[in-house]
Amino acid sequence: MNETIETFSFNPDMLTPADRLPGISAFMRIRNGADFLEATIRTHADMYDEIVAVYNQCTDETANILMRLSAELGPKLRVYHYLPHAHPAGSDGHARTPGDAPNSLVTYSNFALCQTRHQWAVKLDDDHLAIPGAVKTMTDAIRSGAADERIMHCFSGLNLVRNDAGLWRVPAVAPVSGKGDIGYFRVSNETYFSHDRRFERFVRGGIKRQFAGWFYWHLKYLKSGGGFANYDLAANPDSRYARRLTRLQLGALWDLDDTRRALSPGPLRRLRAAIDTKARLAVARDAAITAAFPQNDLTAALDATAPRWQQWLDCAQ
Repeated sequence: MNETIETFSFNPDMLTPADRLPGISAFMRIRNGADFLEATIRTHADMYDEIVAVYNQCTDETANILMRLSAELGPKLRVYHYLPHAHPAGSDGHARTPGDAPNSLVTYSNFALCQTRHQWAVKLDDDHLAIPGAVKTMTDAIRSGAADERIMHCFSGLNLVRNDAGLWRVPAVAPVSGKGDIGYFRVSNETYFSHDRRFERFVRGGIKRQFAGWFYWHLKYLKSGGGFANYDLAANPDSRYARRLTRLQLGALWDLDDTRRALSPGPLRRLRAAIDTKARLAVARDAAITAAFPQNDLTAALDATAPRWQQWLDCAQ
């Protein structure tokens, strides 16, 4: 299936929680994601009831990849072409555009969420290489009823890059992806995206956040353009992502031991976590890294957690 969407207007009633099917939907928003799109879908598809893939402004092979996978996976993968030009996060266009406009990243995100049909949903980016064992533990808990419906079960991944010698490393200035912004949640009329001048903000209603685990390897900085091509930085030189790119280019690279040491929560962070919920989530995340990745180096960690990872990453920049 490949449906073209010319415009959209969001209303929370469209989320229809009472009509949703048991199970888990993943939803994707994709712009020029061809580098790792197939890896993301194939390493997650078995664990979800459906993946809703919505693409926008793609000039690479994204559409062709989605059509091929859709023909193979059938109703498991539902594809939509969203035509309005969605302004990227961090851009002047995004800051100026009302969140209810069709060309807002907020409306684009809410469209993708609205196409999901199951009671639980999770946002999936096109550069997430699954850690299947960890993901399956979470999805099994949801299906069995063990997962608390009052919680957004947040998860994270380590950012991967290659150094000049071709060795896998983690960028010191941005070691972690997923800082409470992604997770599994029970869909309701109060779970949707709203406008922040910097980006789209997920509204959780009364759902609290809790760290669930390290569920993926983040491949963003291995993508064409170093992961920043979609932010339109030439037209938005003051974007927060332009500053992030500069810091990444100048920053140190860590091996796995460096990463564990640097992220290990100290006494001050733990003290702050006692009174600050966001700090508590970060401490729980960082405290879990040694158990998630006890290996000697990143290659060994990839071997242990992501079967067939070399099939997807050996050609990466």
